[in-house]
Amino acid sequence: MKTQLKKIIYLFAFILPLGFQAAAQIPKTIISGVVSDVADKDPLPYVTVLFKGTNIITKTDVDGKFTIVTSETHPTLQFSYVGYKTTFVDIKPGQTQVVNVKLQSDAQKLNEVVISSNKRPAYRNKNNPAVELIRKVIENKAKNQNKAYDQVEYKQYEQMAFSLSNLSDKFKNKRIFKNYQFLFEEQDSTKIGGKLTLPIFMEEKFSQNYLQKSPDKKKTILLGDKHVNYDSKFVDTKGLSKYFERMYADVNIYESNISLVSNQFLSPIADASPTFYKFFITDTVQAEGQKLIELSFIPRNNTDLLFEGRMYVTMDGNYAVQNAFLTVNKNINLNFVRALEAKLFFEKNTDGRYHLSKTDLTVDFGLNQNKGGGFTGQRIVLIKDYQINNKQPDTLFNGPSLVTAPDAETRPDQFWIGQRQQDTLLRAKLSIYKNIDTLQTIPSFKRTMDLVTLLFAGYKNFGPFEVGPVNTFYSFNNVEGFRLRLGGRTTPELSKRYYFETYAAYGFKDEKWKYFLSGTYSLNNKSIYSFPQNYIRGSFQRDTKIPGQELQFVQEDNFLLSFKRGENNMLLYNDFYKIDYVKEFENHFSYTVSARKWTQRPGGSLFYNNFEGNTLNSVDGINTSELTLSLRYAPNEKFYQGKIYRIPIIDRYPIINLRYTAGLKGVLAGQYNYHNLMGSIDKRFYLSQLGYSDVTVEGGYIFGKVPFPLLTIHRANQTYAYQLNSYNLMNFLEFVSDHYASINIDHNFNGFFFNKIPLIKRLKLRETVSLKMLYGSIREENNPNNDPSLLQFPTNEDGTSRTYTLGREPYMEGSVGIANIFKILRVDAVKRFNYLDNPNVSEWGIRARVKFDF
Repeated sequence: MKTQLKKIIYLFAFILPLGFQAAAQIPKTIISGVVSDVADKDPLPYVTVLFKGTNIITKTDVDGKFTIVTSETHPTLQFSYVGYKTTFVDIKPGQTQVVNVKLQSDAQKLNEVVISSNKRPAYRNKNNPAVELIRKVIENKAKNQNKAYDQVEYKQYEQMAFSLSNLSDKFKNKRIFKNYQFLFEEQDSTKIGGKLTLPIFMEEKFSQNYLQKSPDKKKTILLGDKHVNYDSKFVDTKGLSKYFERMYADVNIYESNISLVSNQFLSPIADASPTFYKFFITDTVQAEGQKLIELSFIPRNNTDLLFEGRMYVTMDGNYAVQNAFLTVNKNINLNFVRALEAKLFFEKNTDGRYHLSKTDLTVDFGLNQNKGGGFTGQRIVLIKDYQINNKQPDTLFNGPSLVTAPDAETRPDQFWIGQRQQDTLLRAKLSIYKNIDTLQTIPSFKRTMDLVTLLFAGYKNFGPFEVGPVNTFYSFNNVEGFRLRLGGRTTPELSKRYYFETYAAYGFKDEKWKYFLSGTYSLNNKSIYSFPQNYIRGSFQRDTKIPGQELQFVQEDNFLLSFKRGENNMLLYNDFYKIDYVKEFENHFSYTVSARKWTQRPGGSLFYNNFEGNTLNSVDGINTSELTLSLRYAPNEKFYQGKIYRIPIIDRYPIINLRYTAGLKGVLAGQYNYHNLMGSIDKRFYLSQLGYSDVTVEGGYIFGKVPFPLLTIHRANQTYAYQLNSYNLMNFLEFVSDHYASINIDHNFNGFFFNKIPLIKRLKLRETVSLKMLYGSIREENNPNNDPSLLQFPTNEDGTSRTYTLGREPYMEGSVGIANIFKILRVDAVKRFNYLDNPNVSEWGIRARVKFDF
């Protein structure tokens, strides 16, 4: 994810727009300061600050700080806060000035002598009217949501816009940007994102939505979809859209947890909110004849993943939220986020209750918390034509939950003008469509993007063919020695139906060539890398592989994986002839049918031997022919679509895999009959303020008599990188099984404990723990210790076995770690709990993982 953020920032740092000069303005009055209690000097949060007699108003933040700006002439500021006397302060119009104000409690009488400890009572939930009010909101929240009605239908318009932000005039005026001035835009300097911005992405959607309570169903018909279109060889626009949707999810204040920027925030009206928030009644207002209570809230611990802000609660017996403003504390344990604001607006239903009518969510990102350029995104959602309890035919909900109209992406401009409801804020950003189209015709932009694509995606584009990935060009290991590789693949410029990929590699120590060639035919006239995939592929590969090594989203000959611990001189030389048919469905169910002929030969210190009578016999290699059916179901899955692979965006939904492989003896020289079943479930469990757990449960069973290379070789890791799905203190080829079950739990506390420790919490560190357990065994028929005719387990030079079976006791390892070091690094202390008598094993190890997260 770090790569993606850098890519977005640097990628668009070369997209330069026409800046406008701000019109001459009347000198502004800019007042800032701190409001505190006159007695104990503590800052007062959410004090109302306004120019007397006007609607120009703001609130102090959790630290009592405020800034208020006007171009009008007003000589007096008013400060008001429940429980305190209203104070008026004279100011100088047209100037920038600092005004610090101390408010006096209504309980203090100047003419009385009061004996006091000079301290305010500690905040308590008991006998607190604000807490009693929020409990009423919580008690009634079930009836104030969409799911309270049997049926709901509405139209939804949403606009998502992103810009490089907080840019300086010096940046804009650089010579390299001379031809790109037409993209820069100026805005009010007090807004999130600063004065000078550079719009880079724009998307609009319009949909008709239907909800049903029983049974619980939803249908969304996407009627319009409009977005900027970058050249696909530079930027995957739809991939960016999916990524941004995850970052800027819907904000439902009635849910216990709100997902934003890939984190879960506890809602201020969650059942547990009085435990984690402080609440204050700060005002009473009248709106549309309705009495509302302004209820302000702040986190008890300002580094936890909590909001601060205010909501307006109806006093009509429904205790509904009528408006809300959510932001976060500047000290929150959240990376790269400079500012976050969510404004929620509600409208009254025909039955007197309220529904969400508008959401305005803005997030400003930056590598530096306080200065320098950054990245600002805004998502505005409008709900209109909201209707309740209109019975819809059951057939409406048949098929996938999301249906896209055939003409959704070709709607005329007149269609979009109607959906924007004449909102000037929504219409202000529309020039980006034309600007990006113009930008892509400029030769210097194309050259720049080509370079950026090489640096971040790893490919150099030559039109119909691209060379890469560059991080595999050089690597080394103990068997092949110094290894060079060069490869590439065709692009849609050659054909949208046919794709070819190839590479060649040479090891200077083993003096052997390795190579790969594949041809793929797309059956749905879409890129084979785009969802939903539907293609047939034929391939041949001759290359090496470490037995029992599994990598996540990286190539095995990546240079950084060349560094390993312990003995790692066992390799397999493989020949694969393979045909795959892949079919994905819109509901994220997919299946793959594969036919494979596999010849494997041992290399390095790995040898295949068996006994013929009392004679040790060397076996050159083994041949298998296989048919495989793989099933996968990942409901609601989203992913970022890269050029090399697509990266799943992990969410709370499970991922279920089931695979069946049949070995065919006598077919294409196959030597063995067997049946291999494997199943797994991956799921993330969110535990609110306690973080989240990633859990994987897996099991497998092999039917038939097979040699040890065809058993399950359990995933080991001898690199110094922490691998989530591997056993980090297990050696390659250390354990094999023909039946097994495992569970992996990796829990992230998101700083829950570190956030409570003074000074330490300023580092924004996060705690991690993990536990991995593996049960397995080998039946008697597959154990070479019982059958000398089977291939024998590998041994060291002194004859000590290097490969074992698991006994009744499971293999176990666990770790405790510190994440978010320098915002990107996770370091774990890993402990292996058993099987410590095996050769060349370590009980303890330190492993590191680069983990970019917000």
